[in-house]
Amino acid sequence: VLPSPVPPGLPDRFRMFRSCEWEILERSLSILQASDFYWGPLSVGEAHAKLQREPVGTYLVRDSSQGNCLFSLSVRMPTGPVSLRISFQEGYFRLKNWFSDCVVRLLELVVAGTRNNPLHFDEMGGTPLV
Repeated sequence: VLPSPVPPGLPDRFRMFRSCEWEILERSLSILQASDFYWGPLSVGEAHAKLQREPVGTYLVRDSSQGNCLFSLSVRMPTGPVSLRISFQEGYFRLKNWFSDCVVRLLELVVAGTRNNPLHFDEMGGTPLV
């Protein structure tokens, strides 16, 4: 985990949400900010530059630069850093087939699940996420 410099507070860049979605987002963001690996509005280039100097497996979560996604997971892989979009649909954060109503819990599920069943993403070529 690459420690975060982001101070607490809700970003103002999020789209409009129904009240139940906003509650999920606000709670999840609060937990994410306390996790020490959320970097906020870090660009993909900046994230990859930071991760390039880190050991394989180091990751951070940042605001996505894509308008249809809230967050991105940037990971240092053996071939170099990659970024994966974490979507938010119908009250759940999603990464491939994994989903949760909390970003941190989603990452915990992915870490536990990929120990025995690696994920493959187009962005990573043939390298699985373990």
